[in-house]
Amino acid sequence: MNAGTGAPSSRAPEPARVRDMFGAIARRYDLMNSIMTAGMHHRWRRRGVAAAAVAPGERTLDVCCGTGDFAFAMLDAVGPLGSVTGVDFSRRMLAVARGKAARSGRDVDFRWGDATSLEFDDHSFAACTVGFGVRNIPDLDRVFAEMTRVVRPGGRVICLEITRPVKTPFSQFYAIWFDRLVPALGRIVSRNGSAYSYLPDSVRRFPPADELAAVMRGAGLKNVSYELMAGSIIALHQGTK
Repeated sequence: MNAGTGAPSSRAPEPARVRDMFGAIARRYDLMNSIMTAGMHHRWRRRGVAAAAVAPGERTLDVCCGTGDFAFAMLDAVGPLGSVTGVDFSRRMLAVARGKAARSGRDVDFRWGDATSLEFDDHSFAACTVGFGVRNIPDLDRVFAEMTRVVRPGGRVICLEITRPVKTPFSQFYAIWFDRLVPALGRIVSRNGSAYSYLPDSVRRFPPADELAAVMRGAGLKNVSYELMAGSIIALHQGTK
């Protein structure tokens, strides 16, 4: 990944390969998330929902929605009069999300789609979120341009993502945890070590937080800011259209 422009890197995997990889781990994806983050990923998503500043009754979109946790958190904010749509390119991840929605009685419109070519009209949503998914898309410029396009003026675009830590000792912990232990856990829990070897590789390719903020500004967002959490391992970006 060219961090300044969002252009694809020669090391970036093909979308079809990434889709197949996520399909292979879909059933155990939530369990691995909870193990890797000690359950903190739910709290980080709630911070993302708070940053979106949506009101009850509003309409929101979550791209790269995966198994639906960010969409479900947003549904709690917009309430029964609001609506949440989740888009992902992995049909198996969407199947897990729909199953969770059915079991919990939560009404989220989960759809197959491409985050770089969203099927929605301009200014359709009060907010658009992406959590732990955008680093899997080679063309960052395009995905943030699309997220910005579908948000109404005054609405917010929110990105929650793993980032390279800048603080010691967290940088040392990151190197041990993500580079060594997470792939080993992936082999045991998901029976797919290669998918979780991909994780640290994808973070290394991804722009650091300040460069990602520049990509969001380039998409036309204003008042772009970010917060580093979990010892600078997690970045929460926000911008306003």
